[in-house]
Amino acid sequence: MAKANRASAKRKHPNEHFEALLRRFKKSVDKASVIKDVRKNEFHEKKSIKRKRAKAAAKKRHEKQVQMERNKFQPTCRRR
Repeated sequence: MAKANRASAKRKHPNEHFEALLRRFKKSVDKASVIKDVRKNEFHEKKSIKRKRAKAAAKKRHEKQVQMERNKFQPTCRRR
């Protein structure tokens, strides 16, 4: 996490407004996903819960892939 904080440090360019600096900083924080990591590590999570969450995510990805495969062969506009 310390690396992400150092990577997000921004220096003010000459003749740069504060709003532009803040925008650049927010963009770098989003790109480094610092907020996501902080929220993920905010509370301790048991390994069994992590495995359960990963398994549910994998199942959701698989279901989405199957749904996309099904929709690939159906016509896009249906006439009534």
